Amino acid sequence: MEAVHLVGVGGIGTVVGYALAAAGVPVVCVERSPAKLAAGRRYGLQVAGRPAVPATFLPFEQWQPPPGATVLLCTKCYDNPAVLARLPAAVQLVPIQNGFDPHLEAFPHEYEGIVAFVAAGEPDRPAARITRPGPLYLGRYRSGNHPSCRDDGPSPRSASLPSVPLPSLPPLPPPLEPLRRNSLFRLRLVKDIAPLKATKLLYNAAISPLAAPAGLDNAALLSHPPARRLFFALLAENDRILRAAGVRLGWLGPLPPRGVTWVLRRRWLAERLARWLEPSLRGTYCSMAGEIARGRTEIEQYTGHLLRLARQAGVAAPLNAAIYELVQEMTRRRAAPDPAVIDRLLVVLQRQRLAEGPSPQEHSPIAEEPSPQEHSAPAEPGSEDRFAPEARSPAARGETPPPDALAPPHTPDPRPLAVPPAAAGRG
Repeated sequence: MEAVHLVGVGGIGTVVGYALAAAGVPVVCVERSPAKLAAGRRYGLQVAGRPAVPATFLPFEQWQPPPGATVLLCTKCYDNPAVLARLPAAVQLVPIQNGFDPHLEAFPHEYEGIVAFVAAGEPDRPAARITRPGPLYLGRYRSGNHPSCRDDGPSPRSASLPSVPLPSLPPLPPPLEPLRRNSLFRLRLVKDIAPLKATKLLYNAAISPLAAPAGLDNAALLSHPPARRLFFALLAENDRILRAAGVRLGWLGPLPPRGVTWVLRRRWLAERLARWLEPSLRGTYCSMAGEIARGRTEIEQYTGHLLRLARQAGVAAPLNAAIYELVQEMTRRRAAPDPAVIDRLLVVLQRQRLAEGPSPQEHSPIAEEPSPQEHSAPAEPGSEDRFAPEARSPAARGETPPPDALAPPHTPDPRPLAVPPAAAGRG
C-alpha cells in the first residue's frame, strides 16, 4: 500500500497519523525534533487510551518524497516555505493547518483540511490526547479571491451556500480512504473548505493572540471577566473585518456564523454561553502557547492576515493592530508570558469605546461597559486554585498602572490571572 508522508507530528498530526497507521496505512512521520524522532522509533504513534501503533520516522533533513506521494502538511505555517521547497510538482499535498499563508496558496493542491477537534500533543514524543471531540473536514480550497469564497449579499443563507456553482470534489487520495472509517474522529468531505477555514480564523485569531502573551489557558478567557471582555471584543472585531471584506463564513462549532454575531450583541447570552463552555476548556491551551518565548509564532498568518483584509476593506481594527504589535514585540524579546498584557489591551479597548461612543443600535461587547457587579462577583468554585497570587497583573495587585494607561481606569477584577505551566505542544 502507498505510504502517507506526515510532516509535523504535533497534536493534530499525531491523531491523524495514528488513525491512518491503525488502519494499516504505512505512515512516514517527518520531524525536526531529535527527541520526537527517538521516541517515535521506539514507541510509535500514541493516542491516549489506545495502544501504540508503529510508523516510520525520518528527520526532515533526510526526507525527500517521491513524485505522486500523498503528503499531509501538519506543521506551523511559518515552516511552510522549507517544506514546500522539497515537494515535487506531482505531489498530492493536503495541508491541515490553521491560518492563511501566501506561500501555501501559491502551491497547487486540491484538498485542505480543517479540524474541529482539539488535540494536545506531548513536546518530546509523538503522543496526543483529544481534549475536545469533533470532525476533520476535507475539501477543495480556493483562493480567497475566487467568487465562491466571497459573501456577496446580506442573505442569511449566503454564509452556507456558494455564490457560484462548485464542481464535484476530486477523488480522495487512496491512502486517505481509511479515514472514512476511523474511530478517533468523523471525516466530513465538503465541496469548499474556504468558509470553514475563515471561521476557524475568526476563533483562533481571538484566542491565541490573547491567551499566548498573557499565559492563560483557554478557560481563563471565559472565566476571568477582563479577559472575557477582551475576547468578546476581539471576536466581534474579527467578525466585522471578515464580513466587510466579503469573506464567506462556514458553520464550524455550536453556532452558525451569523449566530456568533447575534450572540455577541446580547451580552447576557454571551456570558451564559461562556459559563457553559468554560469547564470543558480547563487545562487546554492555544496553538500559540509557548511560541513567543521560542521566538516564532503564527501571528502573521492569523492577525496579520486579518489586518491586511481590514486595510483592503477600509475597516478600523484597533484591537488587532495593538495585539499584532504586542506579540511581535514580545516575540523579538522572547519574552515570558505576562498576565499584565490584559490591562494594556483593556486600555486600547476603552479608548476605542470612547472614540466610538455608545451605539443604540448595536450592544456589542465593545460598546458595553461591564457592570460593577461583574467585577465584584465572587470567584467561581475552584477558580482560585487555577490563578496563582504571584502571577497577578499589576492592576489586580493594586500597583500603579503603566504610564500609557491614560484612559479612564477599569475596575480590576479581584481574581488573579495565572501563568500556567509550560504547555505541551499543540498540533
